[in-house]
Amino acid sequence: MSNMGARVARALRSFNLENRVYREISKEKPSAAPRHKVNVPEPVSSSAEDPVSIHQRNDPLLSFLKTVYVESTDPLPSEAPKQVAVQKEEERRPLKFTLPVNRYGLVEITDVPKGKLSLVEALKALNSHKREPKAWTAEKIAEEYSLDLKDTKALVEFFIPFNITILPPNTDRGKQIKGS
Repeated sequence: MSNMGARVARALRSFNLENRVYREISKEKPSAAPRHKVNVPEPVSSSAEDPVSIHQRNDPLLSFLKTVYVESTDPLPSEAPKQVAVQKEEERRPLKFTLPVNRYGLVEITDVPKGKLSLVEALKALNSHKREPKAWTAEKIAEEYSLDLKDTKALVEFFIPFNITILPPNTDRGKQIKGS
């Protein structure tokens, strides 16, 4: 039923549309309102000199300008520009854990720079520490994944893997609202 109402409304909106558009376009446009006159003081020049004196010849300044001499030469071809030092490639280590092959459409990563973790490795290390904190200490995780000990301690302290807490249902019947 609402579909029929929409059709009727659309038909009324588009009725004689071209004629209404041409009528609006052919109307004379209203002119803009006049601007309010503002008394703005003229800007005061920062120099105390007369504006006319700016365009006059100043002989002392002209003599200073004549004493300036600029000499420019191109560098010789033998003086090649200094090459930017190529950065050493970071040491890399193979991944310890990976996702199943291309399961999520991600590019398969085979190694990471030392001092870094992949997301899967980080979750695995945090989960191992959560399950067995005595066996998986921050020092062991740092050694296992070639990480900085300070960063690993911060990782273990501040990043906690998912904690699921299941709350038991409230069995206190006295506080429930009883229907009549």
